[in-house]
Amino acid sequence: MATLFLDRKDLELRIDGATVAIYEPAGRRGTVPLHLLDRVVMQGRVKLDTGVLTKLAELGIATLLLSARHSRRLAIVLGAGHNQAAIRLAQSRRVFDQDWCAGWAARQVGAKLRTQSLLLTEALLARPDARKPLTDALAEIAAIAQQLGSVPAEPTRLLGFEGAAARSYFAGLAALLPPSLGFVGRNRRPPRDPVNACLSLGYTLLHFDAVRACHGAGLDPLLGFYHRPSFGRESLACDLIEPLRARIDLMAWQLFRDRSLRAEHFSNDQGACLLGKAGRGIFFQRYEQQAAPARRALRRQCRILARHFTAEGEPLLGHDDEAL
Repeated sequence: MATLFLDRKDLELRIDGATVAIYEPAGRRGTVPLHLLDRVVMQGRVKLDTGVLTKLAELGIATLLLSARHSRRLAIVLGAGHNQAAIRLAQSRRVFDQDWCAGWAARQVGAKLRTQSLLLTEALLARPDARKPLTDALAEIAAIAQQLGSVPAEPTRLLGFEGAAARSYFAGLAALLPPSLGFVGRNRRPPRDPVNACLSLGYTLLHFDAVRACHGAGLDPLLGFYHRPSFGRESLACDLIEPLRARIDLMAWQLFRDRSLRAEHFSNDQGACLLGKAGRGIFFQRYEQQAAPARRALRRQCRILARHFTAEGEPLLGHDDEAL
């Protein structure tokens, strides 16, 4: 199944039988069979009517709408939801189970630290010239991981461990990148350098995949266990992508290492670093090439949670046959 990326001014989408037809001002550009599509990502001015979104949703093709310049998520359009109420009932109860949430959070943070260490270890083989900052970062993350496994999984303490590991990790990552990029650590809203512009876009796409995986499994993406439920945030999707973020970090490093992305692909707008259209085309293509393992991991974890919550939730359902 494929992703259709639309990132050009004045495109128009129409449903044409079993295909989605793409039009430019000069005329019809081409068609994409609907049965091959899994998701659509639109950025900028794309014209379409509600019939197109309805058809996509009806077929389970998720749509992500990004702002024209800053690549911020504006909306996600999904198809019909899962019908198993037991899953969400049990999930909502577990949100209030402090011990369960703490165990889940500790596992997600531990997995994140392991993937960060793996990236830095692989980088050490490719960049022996950066041995000192990389080994320092690895040692610091290892020490934090050891503490994580030896103390009670209390949410505030976990956040502290994760934050400390992130500082060490990004210091190691910065050593792999040219100083001219200005990357000294994670920043966002807005990202202020080319690396952070790529990380923000990559995390946005990964988060979209996580929301879609939750939706497909019947989970409520708003009800997280490490990231607590908060207005307008899909907290469970945030939980799920934590161990996968290093995949985006690795991809961003690779894009700059092989000079697929260069300074001319970026611009500055009142302190915000923006990835231009040509650069986005390169980024979207690379993301799609490397996204399959992360998507499989998200679907697998969502299926495991859904099975667990189904077993927990079914006894809680009332079965009033006469009401039916």
